[in-house]
Amino acid sequence: MGVGAGRQPGCRRLVSWAENPVFIFVSFCAFLWPNNFMNKPNIAFLGLGLMGSGMAGRLVAGGFPVTVFNRNPEKTVALAAAGATVAGSPREAAAAADVIISMVADDAAARSLWLGETGALAGARPGTVGIECSTITPGWVRELAAAARARGCDLLDAPVTGSRTHAAAGELTFLVGGEAATLERVRPVLAVMSKAIIHLGPSGSGAMIKLINNFVCGAQVAALAEALTMIERSGLDRARALEVLTGGAPGSPLVKMVAGRMTAPDYTPNFHLQLMAKDLRYAIAEGRGLGVTLATGTAALGQFENGIAAGLGASDIAAVIEPMRNQR
Repeated sequence: MGVGAGRQPGCRRLVSWAENPVFIFVSFCAFLWPNNFMNKPNIAFLGLGLMGSGMAGRLVAGGFPVTVFNRNPEKTVALAAAGATVAGSPREAAAAADVIISMVADDAAARSLWLGETGALAGARPGTVGIECSTITPGWVRELAAAARARGCDLLDAPVTGSRTHAAAGELTFLVGGEAATLERVRPVLAVMSKAIIHLGPSGSGAMIKLINNFVCGAQVAALAEALTMIERSGLDRARALEVLTGGAPGSPLVKMVAGRMTAPDYTPNFHLQLMAKDLRYAIAEGRGLGVTLATGTAALGQFENGIAAGLGASDIAAVIEPMRNQR
């Protein structure tokens, strides 16, 4: 007699343990996190600047065990009060981590966090996933990925688009390079901090598209600053003239946002002017290596360097207009 052929009304078929949805879920988690599958993975977060502090805050609020490190320990105070553990070095932060996330200014800062005796990789256990979210060069990403592999770890380059407010609200977009399987392991971690996660390809792909993205953004901001200076000197009604620009083809979300800061003026940093200059330098160098001359990027870089020379490097990118306004 077949199973269920003689089953009486109201009787229920016994469910095999292998069909139990709880078993399936737990098994899936065990596959993703073999050392810590019943709990959220331990996170080491390195770098608590404008972006990193918001990102780490999202992880703490999401219930992840987070250990933070920052070169200036004062920036760890608020996160410690929210429940994060504070480490004295990147190596200490990484020692118990399943995932290590870095968000710092440039190649040199990232190198100091990951490598060396006190670096994160020196403390990382085999199987740990590193996520480099800084805007850095593809060449450094590939070097770091090789160093991670030598330690038995995996690495993703996952820079972000968005500003300080997007980081704090968990509305970033991650631009990911690396193995797709590694991304799936850490997708729940990235999801807490983001509205979108885009896999671009192999290691270095995220870093490359981020530099291209910021090159376009830098050119837009510099062009807007020149246009607004021209409007102000021409005698046009500034508000109406800006309506034409922001309401028409030039009116990208970035142009609309930065135009408001330039007219206020409000240069509270959402994205430091000096970091845009750094990103443009990196992008120009990458373009040169590919046989592409970023002429508009070079022109934009000149304007941002003028801003740095005027003492505005730590201000918002919108401040790039001030040297133009003052030039006669």
